[in-house]
Amino acid sequence: MKINGIDHVAIAVRNLEEGCKIWKDLGYEIEYEVIEEQKVRVAIIHTGKERIEILEPLGEDTPISNFLKKRGEGIHHLALNVNNIEEVLQYLESKGYKLIDRKPRIGAGGKKIAFVHPKDAKFLLELVEG
Repeated sequence: MKINGIDHVAIAVRNLEEGCKIWKDLGYEIEYEVIEEQKVRVAIIHTGKERIEILEPLGEDTPISNFLKKRGEGIHHLALNVNNIEEVLQYLESKGYKLIDRKPRIGAGGKKIAFVHPKDAKFLLELVEG
């Protein structure tokens, strides 16, 4: 099992344009993507090897809108880049971690992703393969 490091940090916002303002002002180029399955609009800011993802909900009853209602705008999750997501999921489950996704799904950039429940990890952890 290989963890390659941090893939990205995701920040939940109510308005994507306002959430991207500081990044634009700092001179970063921004890519936009809509992920219908997760009901989210994403702004991707490449900062080198890692990236920042700004997340805006596509409706009122979505995971990101529910996060915003409970906690307000701010860091939503940390994502680690892994070589074999299925192997990491099996390992974490064998250690007793509750998984939101027992099987990977497709996320931003068409990459395989899966989430580990924050109750056990103490924060929302995303695994990203590729």
